[in-house]
Amino acid sequence: MIKRCLFPAAGYGTRFLPATKAMPKEMLPVMAKPLIQYGVEEAVEAGMDIMAIITGRGKRAIEDHFDISYELESQIKGSSKEHLLDDIRALIDRCTFTYTRQIEMKGLGDAIYKGRVLIGNEPFAVVLADDLCTNGTEDGVLSQMVKIYNKYRCSIVAVQEVPMDQVSKYGVIAGKKIDEDLFMVETMVEKPDPEEAPSNLAIIGRYILTPDIFDLIAQTKPGKGGEIQITDALMAQAEKGMVMAYKFKGRRFDCGSIDGFVEATNYFYQQQKGEA
Repeated sequence: MIKRCLFPAAGYGTRFLPATKAMPKEMLPVMAKPLIQYGVEEAVEAGMDIMAIITGRGKRAIEDHFDISYELESQIKGSSKEHLLDDIRALIDRCTFTYTRQIEMKGLGDAIYKGRVLIGNEPFAVVLADDLCTNGTEDGVLSQMVKIYNKYRCSIVAVQEVPMDQVSKYGVIAGKKIDEDLFMVETMVEKPDPEEAPSNLAIIGRYILTPDIFDLIAQTKPGKGGEIQITDALMAQAEKGMVMAYKFKGRRFDCGSIDGFVEATNYFYQQQKGEA
C-alpha cells in the first residue's frame, strides 16, 4: 500500500508575481483553501498519510499551514467561525508532514531526488500542487492511479490530451495501448516542438513512482533548460522495465497559469453555489 506522497514545492511561482514575492504559490487560495491543501486531501483520499514536502527559501507558510495555530484557534473557539478550521484540523490529526529543502532550482527530477531522504525504499506518489484535479464525487486521480499500481506494480504517469500547439509546455508520451485509457510507455520527450512530438498525450502533475527511480535520477544528466528532467529518468526506467501512462478520469486545472487559476476559482465557486 502506498503511504507516502511527495510534494515538490520549492519553485518561485514567477508567473504570479508580485503575489508570490512573499507568499508560496502553493498557498494561493482557490476559494478559501490553498492549492497544496487540495493536493494533500487528494492524497489522503487515496490512502496516504505521510506527506513529504520539498520546500525552499520563503516557504515557511506551508509548514505553518499544516500546524496548529494556538492563538487563532483560541480566538475563534466557540464562535461561528470555528468550523472553518475543521478540514485542516482533520489533515493535521491524520497526517505526518515531513520537510526538506531544495537549495537550487535544478528541475523536477532534482526536486524529487531531494525527497529520497523522506521517502526511503518504497513506492510513492508525487503531486504538483499547481495542477489542481477534481473528479466530482468519484475517485480522485491518485485513487485511480493507486488501483492501477496495485495491479501492475510499476511507475505510472497521469496524462491528458492537449492541443498540438501546446505540447511544448509538457512532457509527452507515446506507447502501446494495453487497456482502456492505459498505455505502456515506449517514448517520452520533455517539451518537444509540435512537429517532433510523439503524440498529444501530455504528462500532468500526478505520478506514482517505484523507488528505483532515485538511482535513475542520480544517473540522469541535465537535459532541456539545463535541468534534471524526471521524464529522462522515467524513460530510462521504461527501457529497463515498465512505465504506464494513464488517461485519468476527471478535470485538471493548470493553476500555475493565470487563466487556469481563474478557471478553477470559477469552477469551484459554481460547485459551492450548487451545494448551498
